[in-house]
Amino acid sequence: MTDASTALSCIESGNLVYVGGGAGGPSVLIDALCARAPELRDVQLIHILTFIGAPYVDPKYEGSFRDNSLFIGHNVRKAVQEGRADFTPIFLSEIPGLFQRKILPIDVALVSLSPPDEHGFCSYGVEVGTTKPAADSARVIIAEVNKKMPRTLGDSFIHVSRLTHVVETDYPLPEAIQGKSSDEYMRIGQHIAGMIPNGATLQMGIGSLPDAVLENLGSHKDLGIHTELFSDGVVTLFEQGIITCSRKTFHPGKMVAGFLFGSQRLYSFVDNNPIVELHPTEYVNDPYNIALNDNMVAINAALQIDLTGQVCADSIGPVFYSGVGGQLDFIRGAARSKGGLPLIALPATAKGDTISRISPLLPEGSGVTTTRNDVHYIVTEYGVASLYGKTIRQRAQALIHIAHPKFRDELTHAAHKLGYL
Repeated sequence: MTDASTALSCIESGNLVYVGGGAGGPSVLIDALCARAPELRDVQLIHILTFIGAPYVDPKYEGSFRDNSLFIGHNVRKAVQEGRADFTPIFLSEIPGLFQRKILPIDVALVSLSPPDEHGFCSYGVEVGTTKPAADSARVIIAEVNKKMPRTLGDSFIHVSRLTHVVETDYPLPEAIQGKSSDEYMRIGQHIAGMIPNGATLQMGIGSLPDAVLENLGSHKDLGIHTELFSDGVVTLFEQGIITCSRKTFHPGKMVAGFLFGSQRLYSFVDNNPIVELHPTEYVNDPYNIALNDNMVAINAALQIDLTGQVCADSIGPVFYSGVGGQLDFIRGAARSKGGLPLIALPATAKGDTISRISPLLPEGSGVTTTRNDVHYIVTEYGVASLYGKTIRQRAQALIHIAHPKFRDELTHAAHKLGYL
């Protein structure tokens, strides 16, 4: 055991440092690292989406730290958009391979762990997905052992003998409190819930869309979970006997995930709970493994879609907003599943109904997260468009039908001009 300042003294200028992601960010280590900024130059910090502060992207640390986000969160978005931080587009399933193949050779991993059990094994807790592979690939592992970190099960452990430095901490994890879904999201949730059969296995994330879907599943039976991330809504359906995982064909009886983010209720639920297993993302997000779940339902969000079915989920035009994440991993996995449903959902409009999210063409510079060749179902509050195996003419007609009524004539005119209709 040591203090954070002493533990971080091994970090040198030019090092590549992995920062634990999700709700498992090592806040004490991050603050101590920033305190060392005057002594350091060109330290690259790499991470996925994080739910804690990111003080290292403050302009005052320019020259000491350079942030590289594998999925852009609100805490680094401004820095990325201003060119003071970097973004690496990558499928979530392939992030561990970047570390293992030394494409991103990690010198130091900063992680947050649960206290060790009687055998000396600590759990990575709420963020196993990319943090365990990063630590496995690092030369040096510096760990906060946080008394508040739940002990999650699965492929989620590391022995204390592998830790270079240990810093004891005791502070609550960041929380996301589930809110009330808007009317438009509830209508989207109703459409999706109507497509989900009993016994299906679900993938969803956190936020308004998955919350609305979960709120509409009250009459379903024997649902399962195989997802990169879940939150409190899953706990509610488990307590109601709706999620049982009993009809899963891959890891039956288990909720499988890569990381978790919610309230203390969620963290208490998963602590030492054998129904929950966390695994690295090369396992959870492998389309082959996803497809082993019969009736796999993948529910993913988008920012915009064009009339041919191209889905943009990571940028607004050329401005990077989030990342690829696991969307295409799960779209392709669900497409190969027996009875699978690959779904993309989005509200029909943005900015107070002034912009249609269904557009004739994606704006210049937009990223294509899910290609027109991969897309199956698009859902808005106005209905469901089935696109797979359909012509461009049929796709345009179906998407115009689920656009906001005020934009349908405009979209129809544009489709004729483009030769789609």
